[in-house]
Amino acid sequence: MNTIFRKSMLSVAGLAFAGGVFAGPIAAHAATPTEGKPVAAAMSVHTAAPKPQGDQSHITLTDEQTGNVKAIIAATKKAGLPERAAVISIATSLQESKLENLGHLGDANDHDSLGLFQQRPTSGWGTPEQITNPEYSTTAFLKGLKQVDGWQDMPLTQAAQTVQVSAYPDAYAQWEQQATDLVTQHWNS
Repeated sequence: MNTIFRKSMLSVAGLAFAGGVFAGPIAAHAATPTEGKPVAAAMSVHTAAPKPQGDQSHITLTDEQTGNVKAIIAATKKAGLPERAAVISIATSLQESKLENLGHLGDANDHDSLGLFQQRPTSGWGTPEQITNPEYSTTAFLKGLKQVDGWQDMPLTQAAQTVQVSAYPDAYAQWEQQATDLVTQHWNS
């Protein structure tokens, strides 16, 4: 199945799920105002970033990995996207490469995956030289993220999976807290 079609189908399925999860509780509460709280307050749940899901992992970063965090944040700012986009990008890179700009790994390589996001030249992410450029690979990831309707409000792992189409779709969630902490630490530096 071609990659664009597969991503489109996953996006539609993800949006249907997210629509049911997010619209259901809001719609149920909209008809019944809560004591002392306007209905708009109940709807403000979508403006805050979702809380991390499940057990969280953490690694100690080298200077190179920290440099890659800063490159991801810079590319996110350059794209005009909010901190949430940087959190999703960094969590995705933590899962895919532990924030290391990986070249070809020989027999240990997953197909022809390269760089911070383990993007594949044969899947249309770019040339090997482009994919191993942190700004380019982040911009390519963000371009995919922007095509996911409602990415700002969905769980991190769902947003990342819709872009990445990983064999381990729930694995991104474990990095959300560290990614959030890194963005908080480096966004304004």
